[in-house]
Amino acid sequence: MSSNFWEFLWLIVWSFFLLAYLMVLFQIIADLFRDRSIGGFAKAIWVIALLVLPMLTALIYLIVRGGGMHQRQVEQAQAMRSEADAYIRNVAGGSPAEQIASAKALLDAGTISQDEFAKLKSKALA
Repeated sequence: MSSNFWEFLWLIVWSFFLLAYLMVLFQIIADLFRDRSIGGFAKAIWVIALLVLPMLTALIYLIVRGGGMHQRQVEQAQAMRSEADAYIRNVAGGSPAEQIASAKALLDAGTISQDEFAKLKSKALA
């Protein structure tokens, strides 16, 4: 009975290390394809090395190129955020003046009340 417990415990420990290694591996591959400073041939060499000697290559990659991984990830997040903000501004109706003009048109048509117009105006100016 106690041998089953220790086998189960080792299974959990090895599963943890496997999961941690896979997370590092996928981060490295994502960073490789995110980096524009190295060419396709160098990326192919890194990927082949990750397939042939995965643990050693991952360790070398983290030592050699690990410092720039964070910077590239931050740059990608900022680019994605600016694209999302631009899309939201485009879908939301443009500038505050355009939003106020469309709200005024709704007010004049009787679709919204004066209170709703005031709320939309303050929201557009915020």
